Amino acid sequence: MATTFDLILKGGTVVNQDGTGLRDIGVTGGRIGAIGDLAQTSAGETVDCRGLHILPGVVDSQVHFREPGLEHKDDLETGSRAAVLGGVTAVFEMPNTNPLTTSAEALADKVKRATSRMHCDFAFWVGGTRENAGEVAELERLPGAAGIKVFMGSSTGNLLVEDDEGVASILRNTRRRAAFHSEDEFRLRERLGERIEGDPSSHPVWRDEIAALRCTERLVRIARQARARIHVLHISTAEEIAFLQAHKDVASCEATPHHLTLSADDYARLGTLLQMNPPVRDKRHCDGVWQGISQGVVDVLGSDHAPHTLEEKAKPYPASPSGMTGVQTLVPIMLDHVNAGRLSLERFVDLSSHGPHRLFGMARKGRIAAGYDADFTVVDLKRRETITNEQAGSKAGWTPYHGKQVTGWPVGTIVRGQRVMWEAEIVEAGKGRAVEFSEALPA
Repeated sequence: MATTFDLILKGGTVVNQDGTGLRDIGVTGGRIGAIGDLAQTSAGETVDCRGLHILPGVVDSQVHFREPGLEHKDDLETGSRAAVLGGVTAVFEMPNTNPLTTSAEALADKVKRATSRMHCDFAFWVGGTRENAGEVAELERLPGAAGIKVFMGSSTGNLLVEDDEGVASILRNTRRRAAFHSEDEFRLRERLGERIEGDPSSHPVWRDEIAALRCTERLVRIARQARARIHVLHISTAEEIAFLQAHKDVASCEATPHHLTLSADDYARLGTLLQMNPPVRDKRHCDGVWQGISQGVVDVLGSDHAPHTLEEKAKPYPASPSGMTGVQTLVPIMLDHVNAGRLSLERFVDLSSHGPHRLFGMARKGRIAAGYDADFTVVDLKRRETITNEQAGSKAGWTPYHGKQVTGWPVGTIVRGQRVMWEAEIVEAGKGRAVEFSEALPA
């Protein structure tokens, strides 16, 4: 073991795959060099973590940072600023930008824009379409690609693939786990008349639980026929949890903090700020998603950070766009649930670090282990704070949790051994790099 490190995190409670306990962590060259009692060693920088918990770097595998084309809502720098202010060390960003991320050229452009400009590490989902279905096996292995993402509902233009054969044509060519927005577009079109002008609480009536379940059932059937692995994003219904419990061999799934925290009762207070796809539903469905957490059906957490300006959100429903901020509040909202006894800290780590590592094959990320990247989310489990709009790193400048008191707070964000955020301040501008994946490592 080395006797000199670049960085030592001293005296923190480390949470990793072998349990929870007081340990030091030594970092060399951006990677974890040693874990244990490092009292007899020295370092260029020592950070006192007494009274704090050190978690593997939190990964948010679903964000929309809006660049290129929609930078007035957010961009790669401001979105990643929000991420690290919230304790997130890596994000997977979505393809519905302008131009769409559906080609090698568009992906390479995003990677170039992000490298050494984003504050956290990153990967980009590539949109699966009818037009590029024959190319997805190559696209999903390109540098910076998180995998293939398909919209079966809630999108426009080439990114919408609503029919079984269109989805099958993509899945027959994927080798990695493909991600899906699962709402049945045919039912959504049939039920457009259920929307009530000026009443966002009609949103979950229009986009009902049947639209979600029907699409997820179709998707699992297609995946079995194609012998493909799938990942169902932002589960919002109790029925989908019950269904997916019987299909874990082919299907993983994600839950979001807003589907675990908010309910249809909040439309009266938040109005269109609560408008998301799939919708926030009544408490029965919130309880159903929590059942998926407690029973291990849910594999990962994602924020579905999808910012719009307050001016855009102020449009009367249904002209108002769906989407809310979330990457900065994922950690404090979920730590508040930990403190309330709804899940253990170890289960949170499984959902936010180990889960993304396991599902997507992230190389050297998602665990606190020697040889892995020195990515850490340092939290104070006892700290009480109030979430406010003024804290927002995102250009959107608002959060649906404004005024909410939480217990548990991210104190520091360390990316590959570099302290990027500490005590709500950007300590040093990030030097974000593309995440590498074991199924697509460079030659």
